[in-house]
Amino acid sequence: MFTIEHEFDATVVTLVDDETAQLMEDVSINIFTECVTVEQLDPRTDRVQKITLSHSQVRDLAAALDLPEGVYRFTREDEEES
Repeated sequence: MFTIEHEFDATVVTLVDDETAQLMEDVSINIFTECVTVEQLDPRTDRVQKITLSHSQVRDLAAALDLPEGVYRFTREDEEES
């Protein structure tokens, strides 16, 4: 299950782990104009852990979910392959 909310300065996607026996904490993805942050509560420390990704890193991650093992690089359509 997930939710999508539009805030003043970001779109927030929350992923809720509701399909496994050992539930993980919710993951919040905050999509800003300049970056994307991923946050999750660490129950061992009771602190929220946060990572920041560029939009190109998110694009690469999304593509990687459907690709086999290997090394990949996106090229712009107007660039010639060398």
